[in-house]
Amino acid sequence: MNDTDAPQSAEPTPLVQVDNLQRSFQMGNQTVHVLNGITMTIQRAEMVAIIGASGAGKSTLLHILGTLDRPTNGEVLFEGKNMFKASEIALAAFRNQRIGFVFQFHHLLPEFTALENAYMPALIQKIPKAMAIEAATSLLSEVGLSHRLHHKPGELSGGEQQRVAVARALIRQPDLVLADEPTGNLDTHTGEELFNVLRKLNEIHGTAFILVTHNEKLSHQTDRLIHLQDGQILEDRCLKDVKSET
Repeated sequence: MNDTDAPQSAEPTPLVQVDNLQRSFQMGNQTVHVLNGITMTIQRAEMVAIIGASGAGKSTLLHILGTLDRPTNGEVLFEGKNMFKASEIALAAFRNQRIGFVFQFHHLLPEFTALENAYMPALIQKIPKAMAIEAATSLLSEVGLSHRLHHKPGELSGGEQQRVAVARALIRQPDLVLADEPTGNLDTHTGEELFNVLRKLNEIHGTAFILVTHNEKLSHQTDRLIHLQDGQILEDRCLKDVKSET
């Protein structure tokens, strides 16, 4: 067999493909166009920062990627499948199993411990409690909270609470974690520590992360930087190669 006869390896299917994504909202007699033709791909295990001014469409894009909202036009493919053609029940199951969420405000349940907050989503998915506790304990150890397992949110610092939220987002071993301003409510040092935790988890678990952030320093430490302006991609820049050359 000569070289021309050798089978060609197929390009791996991206984790997420977005094609001409549009989202508009009706406000009285006025139509507000928030996303205006977003096209991009997210690869497995990639860490991507999305930046842009307030009103650029960052959170709206994240909500659609997380199937919390539906596009007005365009397609969002997850492993080549258009998830928005699925039923609401199937979409909810997909979201619960394959996507993790971290928000600016942690939304922990105050009456439960860090360990209980972290393993709660696994119990909802009917994972045996012993397995859920083991997984949550391991994740909390990975985020540096092995000594705080039985503390309630009110007994934790803001950074520690957000680490619990990160462990909770990863408890179901999602393929993609969407983080909307995860360091926005933290001071600079604590925010940097949390980002380092996210990067470590990205590398250990091979989970893709998409972070909406206003922190320019942290955004430039990801693999890729997407800059939104007026609902469009102003810049989509790979940073991994840049970092490897320095």
